[in-house]
This record gives sequence, C-alpha cells and structure tokens, in this order.
Amino acid sequence: VLTIVLGVIFLGGQAWEYTHAGFGLSDSIVASSFYVLTGFHGVHVTVGILMLLSLVGFSTADRLPDDAAFPVEIVGLYWHFVDIVWIFLFPLLYIAK
Repeated sequence: VLTIVLGVIFLGGQAWEYTHAGFGLSDSIVASSFYVLTGFHGVHVTVGILMLLSLVGFSTADRLPDDAAFPVEIVGLYWHFVDIVWIFLFPLLYIAK
C-alpha cells in the first residue's frame, strides 16, 4: 500500500512538473523527448499502481490463488522494471544538462 501511495505522489509530482515546466511538447526536440520519455514512464507507473491495487483487492477479498507467490512475484518484477528504467531516465533528463 505504501508503494501505491508513493507511486501516486510521483505521478502528482510529474503532473505538477508538466504544468510548471516552462516549455511545451513542440518547443524543441529536447522538450519533446522529455515529455515522451517521462510520459511513457508515467503510464507504466500507472499500470504498476493498478496492478498493485488489484493485488491488494484480491488479497483482502481472499481471492488470491493457493500459490499466491506467483502473482505477487510478477507484479513485483514489473514494478522493479519500472523502477530500474527511472534510474536511467532521471540522470539522463535531470542531471545531464
């Protein structure tokens, strides 16, 4: 549940950044790349949040399969993939100027 909350906070920060960036999608190739890369990442974070919410819902309704490790592992692997992508995107977009 904490991961869901932090993911929503991340998306809120991304939305705030989009409204206060000072440049638009079509201003330059750098601006376009920024919006496309962070936008795709935001979509993947949203999908990860939905997957985590479904796990929480299935768990509270006691509808997970007998071997609950498999769906939890799949969602965990997906979330870690999204996290690793951000490890590469953050320095590329925010540090290397």
